[in-house]
Amino acid sequence: MKLEEAPNPLAEGLHDYRVADPAVMVIFGGTGDLSGRKLLPALYNLARQRSLPAGFAVVCAGRDEIADDAFRKHAADKIHQFSRTQPIDDRVLQAFLSSLFYVKVDAGRQDDFKALARRLEELDNTRHVPGNRIFYCATPPQVYKTIATQLQAAGLNTGNGFHRIVVEKPFGSDLQSARELTQTLHTSFPEDAVYRIDHYLGKETVQNILAFRFANSIFEPVWNSNLIDSVQITVAEELGIEQRGAYYDRAGVLRDIVQNHGLQLVTLTAMEPPLAFDAGAVRDEKVKVLRAIRPLEGEEIARSTVRGQYTKGWVLGEQVPGYRDEKDVAPDSQTETFAALRLFVDNWRWAGVPFYVRAGKRQPKRVTEIRVQFKRPPHLTFGREAMQDVDSNAITLRIQPEEGISLKFGAKVPSAGLRIRNVAMDFQYMTTFLFDAPEAYERLLLDCMIGDPTLFTRADEVEAAWKLIDPIEESWRNGVPPLGTYPAGAWGSTAATELLSADGREWHRP
Repeated sequence: MKLEEAPNPLAEGLHDYRVADPAVMVIFGGTGDLSGRKLLPALYNLARQRSLPAGFAVVCAGRDEIADDAFRKHAADKIHQFSRTQPIDDRVLQAFLSSLFYVKVDAGRQDDFKALARRLEELDNTRHVPGNRIFYCATPPQVYKTIATQLQAAGLNTGNGFHRIVVEKPFGSDLQSARELTQTLHTSFPEDAVYRIDHYLGKETVQNILAFRFANSIFEPVWNSNLIDSVQITVAEELGIEQRGAYYDRAGVLRDIVQNHGLQLVTLTAMEPPLAFDAGAVRDEKVKVLRAIRPLEGEEIARSTVRGQYTKGWVLGEQVPGYRDEKDVAPDSQTETFAALRLFVDNWRWAGVPFYVRAGKRQPKRVTEIRVQFKRPPHLTFGREAMQDVDSNAITLRIQPEEGISLKFGAKVPSAGLRIRNVAMDFQYMTTFLFDAPEAYERLLLDCMIGDPTLFTRADEVEAAWKLIDPIEESWRNGVPPLGTYPAGAWGSTAATELLSADGREWHRP
């Protein structure tokens, strides 16, 4: 055996050996960016680890007229460019490409869906698939309703086998639109067949929050208001809006990041231990957290929220334009690119503990982390002078890009005197396991094939999140609080700093 092929004992058990039932996955928007960058490479990697069942097929649907062979070449190029695993295994790739097909489908044409139905029936017969269908909407959100309606009209939502539909975030733009989307989806598919995908929940480090809390008896007993002072959640990007001005100027960071990624991290940090790691138990506990978050209303929105917009500045040594100078952004835009919130979870475990959530574009660097700040010791046993360089204990769960967990505590400096200094214990995924963790889409696509919705968002969870966000969004549209600014490359506006300093706290510098 060649050295590079030797098994890695540290990677033992890290492969996902679950195998789904044979099915056909239809990807609407099959020629789009999401399909090329994420979905096709993820499916290739699932094939590489032998997680795809025999007979599995992928039908990519788009508005252009493309032959199967031409599309397979396009798919091969994308897999070579974006696959997590390199170099590409040509034998696996060719086998995967042989199961890949293309159909021209315009979402507004019923005849195209009838043609799709005929092609799927052919594949059932030739590949011995028992009618199982997964319809993935890798399209703009405004097309979801049309696709669901057309699938029903063509009879593609029922029949032998299972029939599931996958939709990407955002799930609506407010509570009303989210309910309308759910209602439309439910006319064609029952709730247990609707998979709302938020790729953040597929990240290994996000799932590790639950493992860290509930698989270790030393942490859960201190995970409450008795010992925890506050929690900080940061979702920062050094990038700007990346040619998405038309979308972003309608959305803003509150809807784009806080409503989903930010609140998801709050729920995982604050939730009670579920009875089991299954869809019902886990999602029930997450919804309970969202319903326990104290609503921000009236004057409290001005006191507990901050919004900002980046101006020109420097990021990673490069000068970048301000938000209003970006393409497709209104010159007088009031859209926020930075948001900070102070939230309270009004339940027994978290009473009085503030959760500070911030998210922004054009920050100093890309980082997502959860910082759990503990209370200071009630008595300075070693005296103020010995403890002057010591902060309170903290646990930092790093989601990206350096995945891991850090524990900060005080230790004696090796000297004749008695002096305490901060030190850290660090766990990093790559150095511990020597293993490249699967992409989020690999885990989520396989979960969908198997029929495990644990890491997907349920309808009541979506609605609970929008109920929290809508009053804030309405107040912001009315100018309360006022829109601040911050230079690109800064950690948000000065108002964000003041939000914590008013509580006697300060933001952790990632």
